[in-house]
Amino acid sequence: MERQVDKKPTRDILRERNRMALITATLDCVAELGIAGTSVSAIIERAGLSRGMIHLHFDGKDKLLEEAAQQLNAQYYDTLDAALLAAGPSPEEQVEAIVRTDLSVDLLNERYANIWYAFRGEARKRDSIAVFSNTRDARLRNRIFQTFLAIARSAECPEPEQVARDAAHGTLALLEGMWADFLLHPHAFRREEATRIVLRFLAGLFPSHFTLSGAQPAER
Repeated sequence: MERQVDKKPTRDILRERNRMALITATLDCVAELGIAGTSVSAIIERAGLSRGMIHLHFDGKDKLLEEAAQQLNAQYYDTLDAALLAAGPSPEEQVEAIVRTDLSVDLLNERYANIWYAFRGEARKRDSIAVFSNTRDARLRNRIFQTFLAIARSAECPEPEQVARDAAHGTLALLEGMWADFLLHPHAFRREEATRIVLRFLAGLFPSHFTLSGAQPAER
């Protein structure tokens, strides 16, 4: 006789499931209600769990908000990393992938934008949240700087490191501006137009490496 397999979730699986349910509920509440409106009552009602679960898993609402910010940050980089793996290997193609992914519907949507800006408002007074919602995120800034440095050297630009820093800062500032425009005018926002504007900036800096259509890897 075949042994019956116990299909009940283990305690660890249930624990992680409840933990993620609370994080997801918190992000949903922040998207709809903002930080101030995200109460413990609103979170547990959405998650379908008891109030004690927040203290069991996070020792309180403040820690839960920090974990939610960290989870949102991880989701952003998971999406970006997948796009970079699928893109071509040249630095131009990698930059284009960053731009297109950052402005894609997967990341730049009403829920995501509402949450990001809610956390960024909170970040001014809470370093534990700022580390996951910084507009000058070192991980992204360094990644895009290195790709621009390779492009600047290929283009034989004078002072390639300064050119790369300016290109990285300018690109990220443009992307940040597009997110702000989307937040304020989601129904008037045009994703293709936003992408073209950033590519026009890049084509102006590196005309042999970018066009309004995208990357144009230099022959090496």
